[in-house]
Formats: sequence, structure tokens, C-alpha cells
Amino acid sequence: MPAVPFDRAWFQKTESDVRARMDGPRFQHTLGVVETAAQLARRFGVDEAKARAAALLHDVARGYSRERLLKEADEFGIVLTELERRAWVLAHAPVGAEVARREFGVDDPEVLAAIRYHTTGRAGMSKLEKVVFVADYIEPGRSHPGVGPVRRAAESDLDQAVLLALDQTIVYQVERGQLIAPESLEARNEIVMQRVLPSASPE
Repeated sequence: MPAVPFDRAWFQKTESDVRARMDGPRFQHTLGVVETAAQLARRFGVDEAKARAAALLHDVARGYSRERLLKEADEFGIVLTELERRAWVLAHAPVGAEVARREFGVDDPEVLAAIRYHTTGRAGMSKLEKVVFVADYIEPGRSHPGVGPVRRAAESDLDQAVLLALDQTIVYQVERGQLIAPESLEARNEIVMQRVLPSASPE
């Protein structure tokens, strides 16, 4: 099967389909993520079409009920972690990636990974994954405390923006006694080790 061309026709049809699946606020959020991801892609040398595609589909399963998410995960052969079954909203990301593949013809591994990890992040994120992760956090409709520093970091340092977003999310979850995805901790630790901790000196 040939790769899906992320051309004007694909975007027009996909945007129409996504609009039909979402309520108004969720669709406006999605459009905000698309435009923010495109800006970040241009800024940091990432394929803009892939960034737009991943952003457009990142929340395609966000409105699913718990029952539908778990049912589709089972049908798709997605092995959810115990955390994803308990904090079930997290399952919208892996399910959404599979919906993107099955229903929208997306077969690009980078785009699918950007959808799969847009909520938690992970160690070894590609630049495309980081772009979509940050765009989801800072799109213009976001007004949560702490978004300003992440927006400012995203003007020049993508990794710093990812780190700040992860830190704020983890602190928020700890303060409220919520579960924390291990992928988020691994993503944070990787960036800290690369940027903050000094390299080990050879003996």
C-alpha cells in the first residue's frame, strides 16, 4: 500500500472528518495544536506536513468513553498497561494512533509515534514527537498556570520546553495524588541527564 501523501486533499478531508468526531471546544483545541505544531516545525527544522498531520489526529480518540477506549484497544490488539486501564483517559493516545492508521491511512511511523506519545512523552522522542507534545501544551487556547514559561522556552529551545512541560505536569499530578506515567518520568530523566547533569569523566 503506498504511503499516504499529506497533501491539501488529505488535509481537507481529514479535517472535515475530525470536525465531525469532536465537540466545538475540542476541535478548536485541535486547530490550535495544528497551527502551533506547524510554527514549531518551521522553527526547529521538522517536516511541517508531518507535524500538521500528527497534530490534526492527536486527539481523534479523546472523546471516546472509557468503555469504547478499552474495547477498541482490545480489538486493535493494543496491550494497555495497568496504569492506562486505571487512568483510562491516557488510552486515547495509543488508540488514536491506531485509528489514524486504520481509518485515515497514516502509515508513517514518526507521525504515529507523535500521536501515540503526545500526552506522556517518552525517552528517545523524535523532534516531531517533541513538537506535537509541546504544541499540545502551549496552543493559544491553553491558559493554565505555567504555560507562559513553556511558550517562551519554545521560542528557541525545544528540549527546554519539553522539560518544563513535563516538570509542571508531574508536579500537578503529584500534588493531586494522581498516577504518573513512567514514560513521562523517563522522558524527563533523559533530558536532565543530557542537559543538566555533567558527563561522567573517564577514569
